[in-house]
Amino acid sequence: MNERILSMISLGCAKNLVDTEGVLGALVEAGWLLAADPQDADLVLINTCGFIEDARQESTEAIENILELKQAGAVRAVVVMGCMVQLMREKLTRRFGDVDAWVGLADPGTVAEACNRALAGLGQPAVWMPDPAARPLDQGPRLRITPRHIAYLRIAEGCNNRCHYCQIPDIRGPLRSKPADQVLAEAHQLVADGARELIVIAQDTTSYGVDLHGEPRLAGLLGQLRQVDGVRWLRLLYTHPAHFGDQVIAALAEGPPLLPYVDLPIQHATDAILEAMGRGTTQADLRALVDRIRDAVPGAVLRTSVIVGFPGEGDTEFNELLDFIREVRFDRLGAFAYSLEPGTPAAELDGQVDPEVKAERLAAVMELQQDLATERSEALVGSDVDVVVDGKGIDGEWTGRTAGDAPDVDGTIRLEGPHLEPGLFGRATVTEAWAYDLYGWLIDADPTDD
Repeated sequence: MNERILSMISLGCAKNLVDTEGVLGALVEAGWLLAADPQDADLVLINTCGFIEDARQESTEAIENILELKQAGAVRAVVVMGCMVQLMREKLTRRFGDVDAWVGLADPGTVAEACNRALAGLGQPAVWMPDPAARPLDQGPRLRITPRHIAYLRIAEGCNNRCHYCQIPDIRGPLRSKPADQVLAEAHQLVADGARELIVIAQDTTSYGVDLHGEPRLAGLLGQLRQVDGVRWLRLLYTHPAHFGDQVIAALAEGPPLLPYVDLPIQHATDAILEAMGRGTTQADLRALVDRIRDAVPGAVLRTSVIVGFPGEGDTEFNELLDFIREVRFDRLGAFAYSLEPGTPAAELDGQVDPEVKAERLAAVMELQQDLATERSEALVGSDVDVVVDGKGIDGEWTGRTAGDAPDVDGTIRLEGPHLEPGLFGRATVTEAWAYDLYGWLIDADPTDD
C-alpha cells in the first residue's frame, strides 16, 4: 500500500478550525494518514488566517518554517489554504514559489484533490480559488481536533455587516445561513461523536436566518438546539449588539443547557468612533442592551472585545471608552490595536493613530480589565461554580473551565478532587483566585456518556 502521510497546521479562529476539521475528514476518507509532527509527513497543509496583519504574519511565518523543512528534504510537498490565500493569493504566489498548491475557501473535497495532485507533482503551483459564496454549507464529516466533549457548531457562513475596518465579507462572502434541519442534524452527529458542549458560531450569529427568512431566526434555532439529547452546555459566540434582539435574551433566560454566557463584541463606546466603524450602534444602545441582558438573565457573564487606536480616536474618545468599561464591568474582555486593512473604508480615514499611542492605549485597557477581573475572581472564593474538566495542563494539573469561560479565549480553573477525567461536568468550590484563572476542589461530578 502506498501510504500518504499528512500533517496539518490550523491557524485563526474557531470558524477556521471547523474548516480544518472538515478538510481532515475528507483527507482521511481519501486514504491519507495523519502525523502530528510535520517532519513525519509527506505533505504539510497550512490553513491560514487573513483577518488582521498580526494573523497574516503568523501565517506567513508558518509557511516559511514549513518551506525550510521542504528545502531540507524533510517534507515532499506543501499546500496552503484558507482565508489569507483567498484574500491575497497573487502576492503569496509571487513570494512563495516553492508552495505546491494554493487553495482558497474551497470545499473539503477540493482541498483533498489539491493535496493529491501536489504530492504527485501535478501542476506546480496549482491555484484552486473557488467563489466562497458557492462553497457548500454542508462540509461533510469532520475529524474533530478539539477535546472530545467540545464541538463548534457553525450555523452560517459569510457576513453582511461591512464594518469599515473588516475584510471578512470580501474573504468569506455574504451571509449564508444553514437551514435549521441541517444545523440540527449536525448537532446530533456531534453529540453522537461524544460532544457535550456545543459552541454555536458564525461570523455574526445574531443575523442567522436573515437571508433565508428576511428576519433573524437565532432564538428559534436555540430553542430547537436545547432539545438535542445529550447536550450539557450550549454556548453562544460572535453575537452583534446591533442585532441582539429581545427574543435571544428570552432564550438565554430559559436557562440550561443554554448557558448565561454572552459574547458581545462592542468594539468601542464612543458614538463618533462607532459611527466611523460602521457598527450601527451608539453608546446608549450598548448600555441599554447590557441592562436588558442583566435584568433578564441573572448571573449573565458578559464577554466583549474592543479596538483601540481606530482613526479619529483622540484622548477624549479613548477616555470615554475606559469610563464605559469601568462602568459596565464586563466579566471578560479582549482588546486589540486597530490594524489598517488596505481596501477597507477605515484605511482611507484621516486621523490614523501613531503605533506607539495604540500600544499605550492597549496596555491601559488591559490593565484596567485585569483589575476588574481580579476583583470578580476574588469574589468567587468560597463559592461553588459549575465546571467541566478539559484535561491535564503541561504542568500535570487538571484544568477545566467554569460555565462562564469559553475554550481558548477565557480563563481556566485548576481542579483537584477524586476521579477527575476529561469531559467530567460538575460543581467545584473555588479555593483560590487570580485575575483570569481560578483554583478549585471538585465536590460533585457527572461524567459524560461514552
